[in-house]
Amino acid sequence: MKFTIGFETEDLKTLHEYWDSIVATHQWTEGRFTRTFEEKWSEYNGLESVSFSSWAGAALAALEYFQLAGKTVLCPSNTFMATPLSVIKAGAAVEFVDCNRHDLCMSYADLQAKIEAHRPAAVWVVHIGGHVAFEIEAIAALCKKKGIVLIEDCAHAHGASWRGKRPGSWGEAGVYSFYATKTISTGEGGMLVTADKGLAEFARQYRNYGKPDYGVAGFNYRMSEFAAALGCVQTDRLAEIVAWKRAYAERHLDPRFPNRVLFPAGMESGYYKYIVFDPVERSTGKVYDTPCHRIMKKGGDFPNTDWVAGHHWCPPLYYKGNADGDAG
Repeated sequence: MKFTIGFETEDLKTLHEYWDSIVATHQWTEGRFTRTFEEKWSEYNGLESVSFSSWAGAALAALEYFQLAGKTVLCPSNTFMATPLSVIKAGAAVEFVDCNRHDLCMSYADLQAKIEAHRPAAVWVVHIGGHVAFEIEAIAALCKKKGIVLIEDCAHAHGASWRGKRPGSWGEAGVYSFYATKTISTGEGGMLVTADKGLAEFARQYRNYGKPDYGVAGFNYRMSEFAAALGCVQTDRLAEIVAWKRAYAERHLDPRFPNRVLFPAGMESGYYKYIVFDPVERSTGKVYDTPCHRIMKKGGDFPNTDWVAGHHWCPPLYYKGNADGDAG
């Protein structure tokens, strides 16, 4: 089956006008489209937003701002390797937490046990497949009570909400990805969102070698103006893309796949993935098929994570890519 990026051909005219204006100004980075993309994302997400050339750059900015080097960070094993690798690259030690079977996200019960066992300085919570972790409110309350920094991996969570709140709103920071497969994409790119103005200012310096005074030991994680212009177009289209995917799922997929992730009242998924617990012949595969604790050869007991790896599948759900009603 053919993967389809959520992009409207009618937006090409606007995009090329943006790109032509960038070429004409001779300012191909650190310009008005970067600022506009951040403003649009802030309006959508309700938080201050700082763009990066990758999810990884934004993640490292958050981890280094909270001075986690030499400390322990808890991370779900059911995630992409980028999450634990960011911890290692920031000089911290990673320990894993089991997930729930019903939402594939971090288990609050296992998090409680791992906090007692490892005394972490921070927790990475990951929103899997397009929905918000079902236990995010309890996780956030526990971290606040324990004085633990909470960072949200929002790489899948474009367009999601939980009782009206957007991903990134529960922790000290949230990190989005605009990689090529995401619900909206800039090809490569990321966004840090936060209510912490100190973190936002640190992140702006971190992505640009610490300029202007080099007080921050950053590197180059700037987003180009061309990518930012694409982000502007895509953010304007986000609500429509997600609404289309939700309507398609309700009409064509829900009747066929009753044994699926079932959302609680008030939960809105962005449907990065449509996750079911029965084998699907024409599947796009799994969200993750090998848990991180196995890749990294970490000991421990993660029964739900191991179960999920072998017992979920994803029927294709691409924006207008399967509008004929066929799940493939």
